[in-house]
Amino acid sequence: MRFPRSSGILLHPTSLPGTYGSGDFGAAAFHFVDWLAAAGQKMWQILPLGGIGPGNSPYMSSSAFAGNVLLIDLDDLHAHGWLNADDLAAHAEFVAQRVDYSVVYPYRMEKLRIAAGRFFADTQHHAEYEAFCISVQTWLDDYALFMALAEKFAWQDWAHWDAGLARREKKALAKAAVELEHEIEFWSFCQWCFFRQWRKLKQYANERGVQVIGDIPIFIAYQSAEVWARQELFELGEDHLPVVIAGVPPDYFSATGQRWGNPLYRWHAHEKEGYAWWIERIRKTTELVDIVRIDHFRGFAGYWEIPASEQTAVNGRWMQGPGENLFNAIQATLGTLPIIAEDLGIITPDVVALLEKFNLPGMRILQFAFGGGADNPYLPHNFKNNTVVYGGTHDNDTAIGWFNAASQRERTFAGKYLNTGGKEINWDLIHAASESVADVAIHSFQDVLGLDSGHRMNLPGKAEGYWEWRFAWEQVSPSYAERLYEITALHGRCAADRLKF
Repeated sequence: MRFPRSSGILLHPTSLPGTYGSGDFGAAAFHFVDWLAAAGQKMWQILPLGGIGPGNSPYMSSSAFAGNVLLIDLDDLHAHGWLNADDLAAHAEFVAQRVDYSVVYPYRMEKLRIAAGRFFADTQHHAEYEAFCISVQTWLDDYALFMALAEKFAWQDWAHWDAGLARREKKALAKAAVELEHEIEFWSFCQWCFFRQWRKLKQYANERGVQVIGDIPIFIAYQSAEVWARQELFELGEDHLPVVIAGVPPDYFSATGQRWGNPLYRWHAHEKEGYAWWIERIRKTTELVDIVRIDHFRGFAGYWEIPASEQTAVNGRWMQGPGENLFNAIQATLGTLPIIAEDLGIITPDVVALLEKFNLPGMRILQFAFGGGADNPYLPHNFKNNTVVYGGTHDNDTAIGWFNAASQRERTFAGKYLNTGGKEINWDLIHAASESVADVAIHSFQDVLGLDSGHRMNLPGKAEGYWEWRFAWEQVSPSYAERLYEITALHGRCAADRLKF
């Protein structure tokens, strides 16, 4: 579907300022929404809201449905009386410029456990909590039990749990549910807090004219509640371990490709049940956000299958995905949905056909635009309207970092095309994205702030040291919102009533 001409900012909530070691759904998130509105931005794009996985990546979550409990606003729990001032003493090792998960995770989990203990010792809000648990029972029961068991077994792969639990034998599951009752209640309480707070924040954004663009990773982590609960939907062996895994083949950026490690779907099993699992996943995400970005969309047309025994992605093969059958089933059940397709990578005619059949906007990245000639599809003059343009995404360097590392030819081409010497290449890319014919332009907040490579969010293929970036309000000059508003208004992406000439 087409989106109105608009623009927005890419920033994950963990990157927000805050007192407790990482960004969350607290006061800074509401202040950021106010900043977006002041800057004329109508969209806030975030990364997946699920829990983090290996390397602290939000794309390797322990659940396709549950939220990241580290995003829970602790001050809100304090306001309800479940935490006191002494509980919230800041940790001496917190770092303002980055999320140190080795410090943040134990700190926040300790506070959540204290809050849960006080909540269950009281009777206030229990009706609301119980109503929530019933409303999401289809995924919450499996998730809470999975997390309780994962803690019990020290987070070893679920295939190595007691055999009865790995096989999900009814007797073993019932016994575990009784034994781990309090731990199950804890994880359920955390999800209630997450969704209650998120809905309040999203409502605040919507009331100020800001829509939230969420993100669905096409694949999910092996160590997740859904793979454990629905083993028949994934390519697992008799030992419950993946037989084949996801990734992408070797390309210009990597001689060995990328071995992601996610289990692949057993698509014939999904088709047999009418794609019910995928339909529910899409449904729940559209309840959580306004617009859904589907990561690695090309995997629905064809995906790279790697034997699990391989240590790189070199010895894989292309396999046919579910294609239009999946999206026909989704559309028949849920209607036409606001979806953005991440169509980067090796794009073949079947991917293009899938995008066109369902009228889904793809993505264009300006950092990719200057490596070829005038026919490069990432150059703005080659865009079509039904497109979302970015200077760069969370996987790219910042604009300044990219320009500094680019070849001389790329810098020269960019300079001539953008009519710039490159002194403010970040604003040059923001301007080029905004004035393009693309319906939606998304700018990374690092580029608004004019930051270099030391502030990038992720570097694909690097397992450690990323997903940690944060900003401080001191970095946000008032002039940035004014400048962004002017660019946005001049290009018809927001009301021009505040423009001054």
